[in-house]
Amino acid sequence: MKKILVSILALLPLCATAQYNPEILRTPVAQPAQRVELILPVVNGYNIYKADLHTHSIYSDGEVTPAFRVREAYFDGLDAIAITEHIEYRRIEGKMLKFVKGYTDGKALKAQNYDLIRKPADEKGILADLNYPVDEAIKESKKYDVLVIKGAEITREPVAIGHFNALFTKDNNALYDPDPLQSLKNARAQGALIQHNHPGWRRTSCDKTEFEKKAYAEGLIDGIEVANGGSLYLPIIARAKEDNLFVAANTDIHPTTAEYYRLKGQMRNMTLIFAKERTLESLREALEAKRTLALSGGYVSGDEQLLKDLFLASIEYKVVATDKKGTRTVRIMNNCSLPYQFKTSKNANPVTLQPFQSLQLSVAKDKKLNLTVTSMLCGDMLHPKVTLDVE
Repeated sequence: MKKILVSILALLPLCATAQYNPEILRTPVAQPAQRVELILPVVNGYNIYKADLHTHSIYSDGEVTPAFRVREAYFDGLDAIAITEHIEYRRIEGKMLKFVKGYTDGKALKAQNYDLIRKPADEKGILADLNYPVDEAIKESKKYDVLVIKGAEITREPVAIGHFNALFTKDNNALYDPDPLQSLKNARAQGALIQHNHPGWRRTSCDKTEFEKKAYAEGLIDGIEVANGGSLYLPIIARAKEDNLFVAANTDIHPTTAEYYRLKGQMRNMTLIFAKERTLESLREALEAKRTLALSGGYVSGDEQLLKDLFLASIEYKVVATDKKGTRTVRIMNNCSLPYQFKTSKNANPVTLQPFQSLQLSVAKDKKLNLTVTSMLCGDMLHPKVTLDVE
């Protein structure tokens, strides 16, 4: 044992010398990248998991690889990401084939059936492997501990038909049909959940089209995007409740989230999922139970009671002083990573309670502290109201 230890010690200087160059100054850039940690409370016994249920890569019309999407999600603080390439629109496919022309004796292959938004595929069908992007993401996810939800976007003419994400798919190559309604049914046959994407996009209203009415009537829609990128679809908050849909806020990201969000000082869109465990099975159960909220642009949107529960679980408050007239000074502390803006009366100026900070408010004798949380939306510019008992 002593001889082994001496041998190891003798090798140490050699190892150190091999790894150290005195002419190199190691700057902070050489330090490991750090993840943004978003601290959220436990609400009604459920953990809150951060997910993006709508993303794209170079295998449809995005600008980065699926593996990059996973790393990006990790550093942005997400727990889960859905890889949802367009089935019918894959604009970079032709460039890929030109790049590998050396493998075909210098003759560039021609992309086929890569733009089926307004026309059906010919008899050759879709030649690309639509499962491969998800497989690539899943492989990368093992290094970063990010859950990957297998999915795809059913993409048709946006005004009359629209776009829909199939989530928790089994075989993306079996989804396409010239009839978009049949494509949705193919997804359902695999047990997929279907999310209505960016309702109102390129339209003059968020009203349902005739096609959407059919899809809804057949029970094919499970969730809907309240927010997509920089758009918040206000009427959809009420529709989600009326039609019993889970709400989502997703990036639909094509460039990098650093470019679209971080460089603007913004937090990326997230679907907040209230689940027992960080597993695909538990996340799916929460989506089916409609336990989600939509975080986008500083607003949290969705079910009124769930919004109230989130707010109350995020804060703590106490009376710190009482004057001779019985007016109390109440300190409210925010224990989570979300800022909350609220008003104490209809005509009061809104105040913002920043993450992990506290503020003090005055409350008259025998009065409760009523707050309208203006950074939360339970309808079209409707905000939840909470009462803090400060007796």
